[in-house]
Amino acid sequence: MFQQMERADTCAYPSLQDIQHTAARLSGKILSTPVWRWQTGAMETQAGMPAEVWLKLELFQKTGTFKFRGALNCFEALDAAARQRGVVAVSAGNHAVAVAYTAQLLGVHAIVVMPHNASPARIAACRESGAEVQLAPNVHEAFRWGKQIQEQEGRTMIHPFDGPLTAQGTGTIGLELMQQVPGLDAVVVPIGGGGLCAGIAAAVKQINPACKVYGVEPLGADIMYRSFLSGQPEKLEKVDTVADSLGAPYAMPYSMNVCRLFVDDVVRVSDDQICRAMYKLYRDVKLVAEPAAAVAAAGMAEPLRLKLEGRKVALVVCGSNMEPQRFAELIARGAA
Repeated sequence: MFQQMERADTCAYPSLQDIQHTAARLSGKILSTPVWRWQTGAMETQAGMPAEVWLKLELFQKTGTFKFRGALNCFEALDAAARQRGVVAVSAGNHAVAVAYTAQLLGVHAIVVMPHNASPARIAACRESGAEVQLAPNVHEAFRWGKQIQEQEGRTMIHPFDGPLTAQGTGTIGLELMQQVPGLDAVVVPIGGGGLCAGIAAAVKQINPACKVYGVEPLGADIMYRSFLSGQPEKLEKVDTVADSLGAPYAMPYSMNVCRLFVDDVVRVSDDQICRAMYKLYRDVKLVAEPAAAVAAAGMAEPLRLKLEGRKVALVVCGSNMEPQRFAELIARGAA
């Protein structure tokens, strides 16, 4: 649907060598997460599905989310003075958890600004890691507070989805995946602000340009879809989705441009489709996947089904940080 950008020297992106060097530097600090072939339930009974479906189980990463890779890569680039001043992060949850954990690991003080309706489990995880948590009225105000703290206190902003260091970190997922499952026809990746998809797509396409990369967004937080349509970073007036960790209120130039360079298409899924995918992952694979982690499966099952039929496909299952009661509520919705 969308036209990819022409690669040019003026369009910065993480080179395969950048991603390989990052993987070597982070080796032993991050986990190389497993893959698992989905062969049960929907894969046996539902018509029009891919020939092979592999799950990249990034929900088994430290902190329960892929965000640790980018956060650690950003922290390791800080000099001694920057570490002394501390960091600030803005997030609905998973990025905040990863920053809090990394800060504790490296002895850096962290302030994390979260919307007041963020998952209580994620807020608790940040506090348990020693981060100072500030709760803003909404996600837009959270970003405003974060910027103000950065300017007033001289802290380094560890951005939730933008920048070369983040993309190099998330690119290590794509590097691992292409080594673990040779011969893939397509990789399907959740999109919030685009940091995960930008890194994975850059790695996948530079290893195998013929492998398709598809991004999937919630309808209630479709910032990358809108930005692809307009050709420039867009902003959302409102974020409304069960996949709260994909609720980026705006796009940023770096991640957007890397995605436009390497991503073949971006599709959208409804909250009901996300809940159905959560239920299938739980029923068939026994995974407790948060809504964002089920978005790729939702995209495969419905808007991408015709494109993926008969193909060898990998889905990125990106995280699992939520309360048991909320999980039960959403899979019940998906089973209905």
